[in-house]
Amino acid sequence: MAKRAVKKTLKKTAKKTFKKAKKAKKAEPSLFDNIESKPAAKKAEAKASVKSSVKTAAKKTAKKPAAAKGSVSSASSASSVKAAKKSGASDQKPVKKRTAKKHKYATAESMGKAQRSISVSEFFAKNRHLLGFDNPRKALLTTVKEAVDNALDACEEAGILPVVHVKITQVSETHFIVSVRDNGPGIVKNQIPNIFGKLLYGSKFHRLRMSRGQQGIGISAAGMYGLLTTGKPVQITSRIGKRANAHFYELKIDTRKNKPEIIRDDVIEWEGIDHGTQVDIELEAKYQRGRQSVDEYLLQTAVANPHVTFFYIAPDGREEEYAGAVKELPPIPQEVQPHPYGVELGVLIKMLQDTSAKSVQQFLSSEFSRVTPRVAKEIIDTAAKKEGGKAGGLTIKTRPSRIDAGMAKAIFASIAETKILAPSTNCVVPIGEEQLIAGLKEVVDAEIYIAVSRRPAVYRGNPFVIEIGLAYGRGESKEKREERLIQEIDEEDSGNGNEERQQAKVMRLANRVPLQYQQGACAVYKSILQMNWRSYGLQQSRGALPTGDLTLVVHMGSVWVPFTSESKEAIASYPEIIKELKLALQDCGRKLGKHIRKAVRIRQELKKRSYIEKYIPAIGEALKDILALKDKQVDKVCHDLEDILERSRKF
Repeated sequence: MAKRAVKKTLKKTAKKTFKKAKKAKKAEPSLFDNIESKPAAKKAEAKASVKSSVKTAAKKTAKKPAAAKGSVSSASSASSVKAAKKSGASDQKPVKKRTAKKHKYATAESMGKAQRSISVSEFFAKNRHLLGFDNPRKALLTTVKEAVDNALDACEEAGILPVVHVKITQVSETHFIVSVRDNGPGIVKNQIPNIFGKLLYGSKFHRLRMSRGQQGIGISAAGMYGLLTTGKPVQITSRIGKRANAHFYELKIDTRKNKPEIIRDDVIEWEGIDHGTQVDIELEAKYQRGRQSVDEYLLQTAVANPHVTFFYIAPDGREEEYAGAVKELPPIPQEVQPHPYGVELGVLIKMLQDTSAKSVQQFLSSEFSRVTPRVAKEIIDTAAKKEGGKAGGLTIKTRPSRIDAGMAKAIFASIAETKILAPSTNCVVPIGEEQLIAGLKEVVDAEIYIAVSRRPAVYRGNPFVIEIGLAYGRGESKEKREERLIQEIDEEDSGNGNEERQQAKVMRLANRVPLQYQQGACAVYKSILQMNWRSYGLQQSRGALPTGDLTLVVHMGSVWVPFTSESKEAIASYPEIIKELKLALQDCGRKLGKHIRKAVRIRQELKKRSYIEKYIPAIGEALKDILALKDKQVDKVCHDLEDILERSRKF
């Protein structure tokens, strides 16, 4: 009984002690809070104070009369202390440890809610480098190029000799205003906002005919770049006729919706302009003369388009004019159907599904160029004879909608086996050999000019033409050339003829438009590097351009030029294009090799003649001493030697 009484007493005492401790915590929170909030040393002090209070309470309980019976009191007091310690430890709050938050993974529902469509303008606003606006200097060139391309296309399609005014005004250290005006047919009022404020909007994407613009991105992308870098809208002025009103627009592009946002729409007086269009874009840019500049672009454009007149005002106030050397427009390219050579199987199946033709023969003769009903019948007959029964039941009257995958594959294979005429050239208008040479003469003063224009070829069903112009040597008279060669021979003999020669200059053109950037990624440049120019008499290091006074102009004209990116700076390396480039370069190389070999013979003869002139007088003096000749006899011997040596040469 006594033991039970002691235990009850100790429990009551312990409860009272911890109740007081809780009250103390509320009144003085530092007693327990410091355990969690203070450093380790202070935490230890707080714990010790709690232990001491527990011991004091236990001692007071042991001194009471109820607890002072027999020898059990000491043991019970010890056990009460242990119980108090345990109960005190259980009431004390544990120290919280900081743990890293667990990553909350996405679910199919949350990922589905995050999906949304992206407009093309929003994409290119974040990836403007794809359009040629990756640095301020290139952005200035790209803006001028896109505006000039649109102007030339519009004028030529309307049958107007192009007169283009280009003005670049510097408004601050980094901001410029590009103004391009043409004398074209103008733009109807309701089309102006879409043309200049909407990406992928145009009339040239779905038709197969040669043109400078293709995608409907360029000029609207230039306006978007100006808006992103300066916040200024694009300004457009256009008039479609002398009696029509001139419409003035200020607009910007809504990149989220790929739609134009019109800020201003007015009718204005445009004095002195009967018809045409002017676009003004303020943008962040950098102007610098030299290679890959606006100046060089306009010069090369004038070479490739001798019928165009340019008036150019540079940011520094310098004015230049490139007068049109030709007063006639080039022939207008005609829209054609795709050529069957190069068309892909998937495209053929899609065309069979979409055609309105009633029979396969009608489909082939109406949807492809150079395929007559006779050629179409030959293709179908060849396909019907294919092994494996893939084209079983195929006749010239079979409806295109009933053609399955096996029949389509047989038709696709038989197209490659059938002889079909090359595509017509009326869809592609080459510059021409004479025009190429004339353009080169305006830029390069050379010794010889060579031009080659290949017959039309096909890649992926798209016709294209490769043209190459070449200028070699220095433009000088025969006498000056001989003097220069003799001087070079003397320098070689004296050991001073190791002067390094510069590499050839390459001008790349696509649909009469100069390509300034991404030279290493272009099929044209790769083809020139892969040529063995040493076999044609030129010096060339491995993996480099040939050296010497050489200028190459390479032009690709096509209904669809396969550019490597939307900036339209490099031509893709399709095998058909590489093949035509190599053949054209080899043709030029053979003609150049003949001229160089002839020049080498002339050089050798000049070298012999220099030796004759140098050593015959010494021979005459030696003969005079040996044979005791008189001066007249010496002169006669020297004259006879010169005559014999001259006649022995083929110069």
